Amino acid sequence: MQINKFLLTGLLFSVNFLSIAQISQPLISGKVSNRNGQAVEGASLLVKSTQIGTVSATDGSFQLKLPSFKQYVIQVSAIGYLSQEKEIVLKPSDTSKVDIMLERDARALKVVDVTGMTEKTKLVQGGFNVNAIETKSLANTTSDLNQILSRSTGVRVRESGGLGSDFNFSINGLSGKQVKFFIDGIPMENFGNSMSLNNIPVNLAERIEVYKGVVPVELGADALGGAVNIVTNQTVEKYLDASYSYGSFNTHRAALSGRYTDVKTGFTINAGGFYNYSDNNYLMRDVTVRLASGGNEIKDAKRFHDAFRSTMGQVEMGFRNKTWADILLVGALYSSGYKERQTGAQQDIVFGQVHSRGNFFMPSLKYKKKDLFLNGLDVSVFASYAKDRTTSVDTSAAKYNWDGDIISTDKNFAEQGAFSLFKYTNKFFVIRTNAAYALNTGNSIDLNYSLTAGRRTGINTYQGAGQENNPLDIPNKLDKGVLGLSWQNRLFGERLTTSVFAKQYHIHSYIRSAVYYNGSGYVKEEADQSKDYYGYGIATRFKLTDGVGIKASFEHAYRLPDVEELFGDGVTVLANPQLKPEESDNYNLGIYYGIKIGEHHLSVEASGFYRGAKDFINAVPGGIYSSFINIGKVNITGFDGELKYSYQDWLNFTVNGSYMNALNADKSSTVFEDRIPNQPWLFGNADLGLGKNDLFGKDTRLQFNWFTQYTHWFYLNWPSRGFTEGKSRIPTQTIHNATLTYSFQQGRYNLSLESRNIFNETAYDSFRLQKPGRSFLVKLRYFIK
Repeated sequence: MQINKFLLTGLLFSVNFLSIAQISQPLISGKVSNRNGQAVEGASLLVKSTQIGTVSATDGSFQLKLPSFKQYVIQVSAIGYLSQEKEIVLKPSDTSKVDIMLERDARALKVVDVTGMTEKTKLVQGGFNVNAIETKSLANTTSDLNQILSRSTGVRVRESGGLGSDFNFSINGLSGKQVKFFIDGIPMENFGNSMSLNNIPVNLAERIEVYKGVVPVELGADALGGAVNIVTNQTVEKYLDASYSYGSFNTHRAALSGRYTDVKTGFTINAGGFYNYSDNNYLMRDVTVRLASGGNEIKDAKRFHDAFRSTMGQVEMGFRNKTWADILLVGALYSSGYKERQTGAQQDIVFGQVHSRGNFFMPSLKYKKKDLFLNGLDVSVFASYAKDRTTSVDTSAAKYNWDGDIISTDKNFAEQGAFSLFKYTNKFFVIRTNAAYALNTGNSIDLNYSLTAGRRTGINTYQGAGQENNPLDIPNKLDKGVLGLSWQNRLFGERLTTSVFAKQYHIHSYIRSAVYYNGSGYVKEEADQSKDYYGYGIATRFKLTDGVGIKASFEHAYRLPDVEELFGDGVTVLANPQLKPEESDNYNLGIYYGIKIGEHHLSVEASGFYRGAKDFINAVPGGIYSSFINIGKVNITGFDGELKYSYQDWLNFTVNGSYMNALNADKSSTVFEDRIPNQPWLFGNADLGLGKNDLFGKDTRLQFNWFTQYTHWFYLNWPSRGFTEGKSRIPTQTIHNATLTYSFQQGRYNLSLESRNIFNETAYDSFRLQKPGRSFLVKLRYFIK
């Protein structure tokens, strides 16, 4: 079987990987704490006479990799503590663990220079074109991850409505399934519909990484346009984070996460979950209301069939910080969702009963270990089996208008077309392994293998026993694997870093009853195919000074088809076994600059990019049935930039902007060199924050943020078709949001008030689908660690 060959290839790579292991690299690890035993987060550790440094994590832990075995002196400093030096003598036989205790500074110094780099800084100053968003300052807001990401450079999130609505995620002009999403490096595409970016609360993330165009090997992604990796808190041993918010349109959002670790035994329990609900009954302005008596009326109307609900719960148990495992967890995740559908692709089509519901269950295993067998060999493994059940319901013969009235009935057709009560069952087995080995101070290699084995069945229960025309009555199979190998090199005291990588993409599809159009008619036959594709790339960065550097990256990337694109949906979308992957050449060139003068911090990032993409997978209508085919070629050029300024802890300001020119590059097209329609091409964001500590007593903080989002107008249709005055277009939009947060007892208790679209502007995204107007929300949050 082809997939076994692919696994064997990965095993051979792994054996070769271990065989070239060289002399172990010296490593110091430990924990920074105060006299009371409390962890000190953000402590700076600098090895004297070197440029090696780091910053302690939220639980006070740290690691320092050193070039050789000898004597070193470590300088340790943190805000509010006295600095100290620690002398360490490293020998080849040692496993050096150093616990450092800092004393409080009676003078309460307000500023300490931090020489080590945070994870965000390391990403920004790496070779990949990546946005790193730290969510700590946003944890008290009512935002979900989509709303946070929409403020990032080069990213545009376009939603069709309110909470839980369909959305399109774009990075530098490539969008939809061309962008992949991960949680701690684990693919989200198999997490069920209830686990998506527009309903995951910000509390569950510690950091969000947005890779543009070029994706590192360790994510194991078949991503064409880039990837988003949500990093959760993995270092704190004990914490509890609970929140609840309520707002306009009867919107309720609750989130809970926590961890308990027994320090002596290492036994740990992680638990988390969330609940979201909204009526989404916001006002639609100037919509066309079809009357039962005939004719139309233009008026404002409330949405009446757009409720959304999602729940998720997850529990993991196992061990942490053992000699045989840094993390070993066995867990289970369950989620469910319910969604009503108010409109079709355009808002003049109104539905009154169409809805979907589903549930998802996934047991999983996680294992991580640094220095497994050899110093410098870090290994992680994730494995899961998931079952996703979804039911789509369209059984009403009634036709509705915006007043919620039935204006007609048709016993031959449902609201969307053919009557349907279709139940899908998707089963996925996922395994992801990653091994990173430090050959020496300046070189390391990384091997990653990701496999997704999927099975899909479906049945239209509305048809009763007659399922002879159902192409999904027997399980169809789709196996996708990505094998990646990279080499990282650091020269000139790490001023020059380079990562060179290669990827093998494998796809095996077995469609037992493929119904598709062969050019002369519809046929039904078996289709069994197995293919391999090869990608490659490079990412490099040269540091001119400590705060200034230039970076460049390139990748020849693929995005493999998914189950619906290959198998169809069993109702109106046909299978296409001949579907090819999407393909793109992605280039990035960027510069970053950061400076600190006293208590003023300024940073600037800018980058230009080019995407040469082809064989887009598009849904093409064909009468009663539609199917996915490869079509088109697009060249995208553009640039984006961001400026950040902060003063002490009471003022911060961020402004960013993005421009892209996506042109049809298919010479055979009648719209050759036209800008791609229905896609924003100029947009930007600004965020102003003002805060004050101890304003209403000790250990309190009052924080105010004003956020503005600008989107320039863009055409809905091809620009060359029709005269300018008659072209339909999305108008220019400027939307403002404001948040006021009060925290006390060092952030244990938090109260936030938020207003979105504060000036009640008419907001649009795709196809003029109106988004909510002004809304108000309040959030209560309790956090302790």
